[in-house]
Amino acid sequence: MNDRPASTAPRPHKPLPFAPIDFEPFEGGGDPARISEAAHLAARALVHSDQASNDPEVTKRLVSLADDEGLEEIAEIWAASPAQSLPGALWRLYALRTATLQDPEGISIFFQAGQQKAQVAHAVAGVAASATAEEIITMSNAILSGAFDGDFDVALNRTAAFCRVIALGQATLATEREAAHPEHASKLTKKAHQLVRTAEDLEGAAKSWRKGELD
Repeated sequence: MNDRPASTAPRPHKPLPFAPIDFEPFEGGGDPARISEAAHLAARALVHSDQASNDPEVTKRLVSLADDEGLEEIAEIWAASPAQSLPGALWRLYALRTATLQDPEGISIFFQAGQQKAQVAHAVAGVAASATAEEIITMSNAILSGAFDGDFDVALNRTAAFCRVIALGQATLATEREAAHPEHASKLTKKAHQLVRTAEDLEGAAKSWRKGELD
């Protein structure tokens, strides 16, 4: 995984792929207020385009940006958004989708280990509603292209449950490998903790959405 560039380094036109453990916002770029405004406008255009802007052409251009120029262009301005915000939630969906696409085999191993553990111990809230990796990618693609017509809070909760299953799988494998590979086990444990925080962020965003407070 690529380390996040230091704040003094030039920002590339397209960001490096981020995994869910890289959620700390990067610095640099234009005026923070304008970036925040753009991030929120783009997020609204994708999740509820009918309410995103009084100008339908603005909404059309924003949705076309995701389709024609790539999600990276939009995700770049979401990355610095607070966790409990619409662009912050979409950033986490984007990052999880990216990580799953980059390492489908590893994600599958973690998911299977976590799912087996959860089924035995009933340790993960919402496991019954967790999505598979394929569902996460399909659902994220729909949301991030403006084509999603389901319940957004349900999508966030299913993604959160997926994160918790992956985290449990990482923690389980870390325990198994601790004696023979302590450094690798430590990295897996750290990733598991960070994914749990991601799940908590998504669950919080789902609650805010139901209250009409996610903006």
